[in-house]
Amino acid sequence: MDKRVHDFIESGILEAFITGATSDAEERKVLEMKQQFPAVKEALSEIESDLEQLAQRMAVPPPPQIWDRIESEINGLTVTARHLPDTPGQDENYSGNGRAKKGSDYIEVEGASSHMRIHKIWRWIFGAVFLLGKIFLGFAIYYYLENRQIKQSIEELRLEIRQLKGR
Repeated sequence: MDKRVHDFIESGILEAFITGATSDAEERKVLEMKQQFPAVKEALSEIESDLEQLAQRMAVPPPPQIWDRIESEINGLTVTARHLPDTPGQDENYSGNGRAKKGSDYIEVEGASSHMRIHKIWRWIFGAVFLLGKIFLGFAIYYYLENRQIKQSIEELRLEIRQLKGR
């Protein structure tokens, strides 16, 4: 293999080309090199297959019940779509502000809940951090009071020493 071709393959531009992170000039250069040199074409197909295998190994399949839910949502949308008017003015349930009046056939776009859902592990982590914060706050208060008491004792001892020296 030609050193120029080898350097081109090793430069990382092929990976950038496959992921779509190249400029137009770099893309033209890769396509030109691919046509001229079979080694570049082979390297491109090898990188593509490696990325495809990586994606397949890392893919997380959706839960089995999700397909039924998607299908029922699509079926509900197609049934609802048959009943929707072509223009908003043709339906008496349309309020004109982009929202439907109650009892209409429109699908509510806004979610019912304003709460954010988090994974259970983050709840435990937050709880642990909160608890540790309270513990450290307790220690800080304890040592602050202890330090203040020691400073008062030192001041009293200094005053006592001064009085004894003055006699």
